[in-house]
Amino acid sequence: MRTETKTVKGRLVTPDGIIDGGEVCFEGKTITYAGSARPDNRCESCIDYGDKYISPGFIDIHVHGGGGFDFSDATPEAFLGAARFHASHGTATMLPTTLSCPDEELFSLFDVFDSIKNTPADGAFMPGLHIEGPYCALAYKGAQDEKYIKTPKPEHYRRIFAATDSIMRWTVAPELDGAQQFIREATDRSIAVSIGHSDAFYEDAVKAYNAGCRLMTHFYSAMSSLRRIGGFRYPGLIEAGYMIDGMCVELIADGCHLPISMLNYIYTTKGADKTLLCTDSMRCAGQTSGTGFLGSAKNGYEVIIEDGVAKMPDRSAFAGSIATTDRLVRTMYKKADVPLCDTVKMITATPAALVGLTSKGRIASGMDADLTVFDDDINIYAVYSNGRKVYDKNNEAI
Repeated sequence: MRTETKTVKGRLVTPDGIIDGGEVCFEGKTITYAGSARPDNRCESCIDYGDKYISPGFIDIHVHGGGGFDFSDATPEAFLGAARFHASHGTATMLPTTLSCPDEELFSLFDVFDSIKNTPADGAFMPGLHIEGPYCALAYKGAQDEKYIKTPKPEHYRRIFAATDSIMRWTVAPELDGAQQFIREATDRSIAVSIGHSDAFYEDAVKAYNAGCRLMTHFYSAMSSLRRIGGFRYPGLIEAGYMIDGMCVELIADGCHLPISMLNYIYTTKGADKTLLCTDSMRCAGQTSGTGFLGSAKNGYEVIIEDGVAKMPDRSAFAGSIATTDRLVRTMYKKADVPLCDTVKMITATPAALVGLTSKGRIASGMDADLTVFDDDINIYAVYSNGRKVYDKNNEAI
């Protein structure tokens, strides 16, 4: 049976610039044409978005929940509900992310995710998981619950490897005993290992990079920096992020976790190829005030939502992000003065390459039909994921 050809028209966002009067055609989940509009295009279905931008679908490879749902609850409703919520804010693809938690909770999450990950859903596509913890440094645990923090031991992580083939990314503190062996084994399984929640020195980061790490989790947050020991100064992870040319850095670009001036500086220094954006959002994403809950309903705890971020109950530190991908793009583009094409690259092509999503992140023939449609203020009008429209502001069919 022949698949219907569909077309969307608008201002295409590409790495090389904006194509005004562009069009994207796709059959099923695959793009068949992308470029300037063709007068002889006779597709069966077409939506003209006029002066709206059409970019590759936003990709969030670090997200814990949203819209009142947290993946740690380990229910189908949590996964699908959060996927619908984030699609309404521009996300076409995301990696559900765990916190340090009891093993039984983690394995229950695996079972649920593996049962629904290939189910067509009216929300963001979820190709795999990001494990954050439990291999963290206590000094930089952040909002991770120290009761569940461990050092990486083969008998533990190999049991996790055996439990699911859905892990695409894993965050680890590389200075921990056994971490370097873990990094090599995870990398051999095509898992993108990130450095995070870590008290490491620069030398530890170099070893991790040589073992396969190519990313730093939420750069500046929960990681070491330059320190003085016996009068001498020793660089930490923040310095390593700049000093290791091939290392990518991940930003929670909500304007709270890092000031606008730093967001611009990191982009200017590392470039769009080595900088990616993530929400790191919790179940309270989209909430603007009141109280929320971090982690699972069984083992999590209450946090305060104010000033555009989640805070610990005593307001001593941030407890998590309430950002959405449209907010990240808006902050980088409208406040940090990053060109739109580079901003989009940091939420599409760069994260896609990091975790091996080779058919996503670009609008080109043969790529997946993942598209996010938005205006100049980054208000989301439509999202397509694998050729399916999963969000439409005006409820137009295609």
